[in-house]
Amino acid sequence: MKKIQMVDLKSQYEKIKDTVNASIQEVLDTNTYINGPQVQKFQKALEDYLGAKHVIPCANGTDALQIAMMGLGLKPGDEVITADFTFAATVEVIALLQLTPVLVDVEADSMNISIEALKKAITPKTKAIVPVHLFGRAANMDAIMEIANAHNLYVIEDNAQAIGANYTSKNGSKKKVGTIGHVGATSFFPSKNLGCYGDGGAIFTNDDALAHTLRGIVNHGMYVRYHHDVVGVNSRLDSIQAGVLNAKLPLLDSYCQARKEAAAKYNAAFANHKNIVIPSFDLNGDDHVFHQYTLRIINADRNGLMDHLLSKEIPCAIYYPIPLHSQKAYLDVRYKEEDFPVTNQLVQEVISLPMHTELDDEQIKFITDSVLEFLK
Repeated sequence: MKKIQMVDLKSQYEKIKDTVNASIQEVLDTNTYINGPQVQKFQKALEDYLGAKHVIPCANGTDALQIAMMGLGLKPGDEVITADFTFAATVEVIALLQLTPVLVDVEADSMNISIEALKKAITPKTKAIVPVHLFGRAANMDAIMEIANAHNLYVIEDNAQAIGANYTSKNGSKKKVGTIGHVGATSFFPSKNLGCYGDGGAIFTNDDALAHTLRGIVNHGMYVRYHHDVVGVNSRLDSIQAGVLNAKLPLLDSYCQARKEAAAKYNAAFANHKNIVIPSFDLNGDDHVFHQYTLRIINADRNGLMDHLLSKEIPCAIYYPIPLHSQKAYLDVRYKEEDFPVTNQLVQEVISLPMHTELDDEQIKFITDSVLEFLK
């Protein structure tokens, strides 16, 4: 059996190496390392794929979130609501901009932001909501947009883990996740469903004026060289990474499908086990693209299971072991433990198994058998 990887980028690369290498070689041959033709090509291709009017490439996913907030003109002290159960980058940029983070609990089934907790957190100072499409699963955007519209709030979608997912509204319309709110942000970190071979990110919006502002911010506030019209940053997707993404973008849907098929095999093996809560999804649906395959281990030793898997050279991880409201950097007297019952439970239960496009049946069987062996 081939060695199991948490994310097997090497095997994926072997299948596309000619296309990737040709894209990189073009950059080297033309010496267009910043904002070159590969970047322009990728921007247009991603706009077409997402059905978004504007894609603004940038240096990484964290920058994408920060620049989106800068572009919306949020001011120090403005409150921004986001989920407590997610990676720190989401709240990090809020704090960096001297905005006020407001963390709320998540839902147990989807692990995405709780709509009821969101409603309760709104105050006269609230200016924006940042839903995180966690682990590749779309948040409840119908409810989020209804709340935002009722309170005149911005919605900034953190789509770092769910590019390729679709959201079907209750009226039957379908949109790519990340294009529903006022602005979306994503990451092209190598392990993402659409990942480059370094850092990369992008912002998307259908708002012409906002897009113009964002394009200036990513490039030192310049629209004309040495004319700085807005306060900006240096955050550009380099051409070599764009070349990698150009090779991968046409394969994104097939990558997401491979992940869903692997998840379905995991689910079949774990179905109805008294100690395992599996992620619910429809194999024929498209609102979950499984950036991670995350189980909840209940009434059993989650940490012991992790040690057992690692002893068999099966990589696994806990995303995320400490809630944001308990992190030293984001401690706040406003937060009470009773406000985060689901998050506090999830951090004790979740474990993520290997998930990528190259998983084969032999590997999945070895992984699932090993989990069941421990939880017998």
